This record gives sequence, structure tokens and C-alpha cells, in this order.
Amino acid sequence: MRRRLDCPCGEHIVGDNEEDLVERAFAHLRDSHPNLADAYTREHILVLAY
Repeated sequence: MRRRLDCPCGEHIVGDNEEDLVERAFAHLRDSHPNLADAYTREHILVLAY
């Protein structure tokens, strides 16, 4: 199960499970990268996760 993701901006995102990670990653995108928030899907996030 993938629960961690390192954003290229340097932010380290950790979720309790994959769904939590995806929610946290989308929240980070909306807050820190609003111009990219709609460019990513759940699948994109999970490909980047480990």
C-alpha cells in the first residue's frame, strides 16, 4: 500500500492509507499549487507515491 509522496516542491506528504494520501495530496495541490490542482488524477498521485 502506498502511503507516502514527495512533491517536487519539497513537501513530504504522508497518509494513513492510499485514500488518505490521495486526499492529502489533493489538499496540498489546492493550497500550494492551485494552477495544477485540476491536472492530476488519483492515478497520477498513486504513480508518484511509494
